[in-house]
Amino acid sequence: MSKFAQRSKEKELMDDLNCSGEELNQTLRELKTINRWLGGNYVTTSGLAKIFRSHPQDSYSVADIGCGGGDMIRVMDDWAKSQKKAIDFTGIDANRNIIDLAAVRLADLPKVVWRAQNVFDTEFSEEKVDISTCTLFTHHFTDSELVKLLISLREKSRLGIVINDLHRHPLAFYSIKWLTRLFSQSKMVQHDASLSVLRSFSREDWKRILRSAQIEHFEVSWHWAFRWQVNIVF
Repeated sequence: MSKFAQRSKEKELMDDLNCSGEELNQTLRELKTINRWLGGNYVTTSGLAKIFRSHPQDSYSVADIGCGGGDMIRVMDDWAKSQKKAIDFTGIDANRNIIDLAAVRLADLPKVVWRAQNVFDTEFSEEKVDISTCTLFTHHFTDSELVKLLISLREKSRLGIVINDLHRHPLAFYSIKWLTRLFSQSKMVQHDASLSVLRSFSREDWKRILRSAQIEHFEVSWHWAFRWQVNIVF
């Protein structure tokens, strides 16, 4: 069977919730550059725009789940300002070291609320927001874990959910494998980048997982470079 036929269950180095230090800093810097080069950030902001059109309001609350170093909150904040939209952000990540680093990196955005929180804790879904976003986060979970996560996100989010994640495809796998081998100085990036593709999704994967979570109304669309946008509007 081809290694692209189904999702890999191999764990990434980034899955260690205790990872910290210079290796983590270097990894987050490189991931920011990779996302900028490959143009995947707009997948999240265009997903937000769809929900805004369906639910026009003066302001919104957005929780970025698995926020990492805060790069996507920065992207969303810059986009919101360009669109003259008022958004209050919460950054949530299970790794306390990453949350502390994100708070420093985005110290010029003092209104952002930071939470070191596990998405499977009961209090996660108790604090409601208008919209939950996940960028390059959902591939870290097994199918069964994702079903539980989607149920929690549905409970947490009043208006909708935007998911931006990778397409499991040979060209995506080999491209990022060689790019990181040539240019990355982070062992974590060199190990995790191509593995992330193997852990990611086909369109049929998303349809199956969403329906298992009892989510029937969704849109799954493909974007460059090898990204899926899953848009769920309530």
